[in-house]
Amino acid sequence: MSTQNQSYQETLDFLYSQLPMYQRIGPAAFKKDLSNIRALCEALGHPELRFPSLHIAGTNGKGSTAHMLAAVLQAAGWRVGLYTSPHYRDFRERIKVNGRYISRRQVVDFVERCRPLCAGIQPSFFEITVAMAFDHFAGQQVDIAVIEVGLGGRLDSTNVILPELSVITNISFDHMDLLGDTLPLIAAEKAGIIKSGIPVVVGETQAETRPVFLQKAEAMGAPITFADQHFRASQRRVSLTHTTYDIYREGQLLYKELELNAHGPYQYKNLQTSLQSLEWLRPPFQVTETQIREGLYHLRNYTRLLGRWQVLGEKPTVLCDSAHNEAGMELAMGALQNIEYQALHIVLGTVSDKDPAKLLRHLPRSARYYFARPDIPRGHDAKLLQKKAGAMGLKGRAYSSVRNALRAARRCAGPKDLIYVGGSIFVVAEVVR
Repeated sequence: MSTQNQSYQETLDFLYSQLPMYQRIGPAAFKKDLSNIRALCEALGHPELRFPSLHIAGTNGKGSTAHMLAAVLQAAGWRVGLYTSPHYRDFRERIKVNGRYISRRQVVDFVERCRPLCAGIQPSFFEITVAMAFDHFAGQQVDIAVIEVGLGGRLDSTNVILPELSVITNISFDHMDLLGDTLPLIAAEKAGIIKSGIPVVVGETQAETRPVFLQKAEAMGAPITFADQHFRASQRRVSLTHTTYDIYREGQLLYKELELNAHGPYQYKNLQTSLQSLEWLRPPFQVTETQIREGLYHLRNYTRLLGRWQVLGEKPTVLCDSAHNEAGMELAMGALQNIEYQALHIVLGTVSDKDPAKLLRHLPRSARYYFARPDIPRGHDAKLLQKKAGAMGLKGRAYSSVRNALRAARRCAGPKDLIYVGGSIFVVAEVVR
């Protein structure tokens, strides 16, 4: 291992082991105020105020929506920062400028610079990672940055920016121990990103949450719109690389056969949200139809999108997806019914601080299951998951790792079968490439 790579690995070890990390320890890593990130930003010279930004929250779809917006803005010629979480394979996936990961050297240098601050402030993994993103985007002099909320909104570390636009994709049940156990309570946390006078786009109109957003927007003097009240994306066809939609605005055909370099049963919602957001962007960040088509057609090239309804192999088809809560899994399983296959194999893993029953009840009894624990401390024991699934009529075996489970599924599957890998982002992280 080169000296530089060794230094980078030591830096990652410090980030993972010294700082509380939600992926590893769960809710204990979540800070219930913004004091740490504010202290970090102040010590760094307030990088979060040195670039325009878009702020994206929501239960499902915020990552895909962030990638769509970044891709179109890049196609329009802007230098675009993109912050998302969590990462799949490489820590640096979280922080990109025009699709290029932050360099190993820049990660090492930032952490070395911040070690004295960490000793005093004691930030979480997420807090220092957000500060790193802000510092990188400011240093790279991005024209605009697309910032995805990590968890919730009101108390999320990203919520110190003053964006050009706030976007909330939708509300569903997830992280209820932290955000509340009703949709209005969860919506109130997400609505915490709404800022005084800054326009807000909500992706989906939901009866229980709409009043929450309207009330918060009115209190903040923020113009608000609901994307699905104006835009409708109607799917035309699907190929191995693209999904094609006709886009209607106010019932009138706006874009015929718009090609999106992404798949998934939920992408039409994210597309509607993205198009409404682009329409509501204020000068100078307006885009043309040509730029929208270009950005969405080359989405993965522009942004290096991973893990969302991604095909990993053929004969048998191996499909991975990051759906990890009740609403996402319901959509995913519904979409599988539109795919032709002889038999369905599901490689499944979850995290221990979520009730797996809420996912399991949306899974088909006709599938063959391969249960595995994702390789993080929060991973749900595979044998225990197997037992819970078996009680709900879902039959299969437990395996020592996600990769071993996938190998077993490949051995058992015929060339015309379908293997679905999911249940948790951390399951997908072990197989995606």
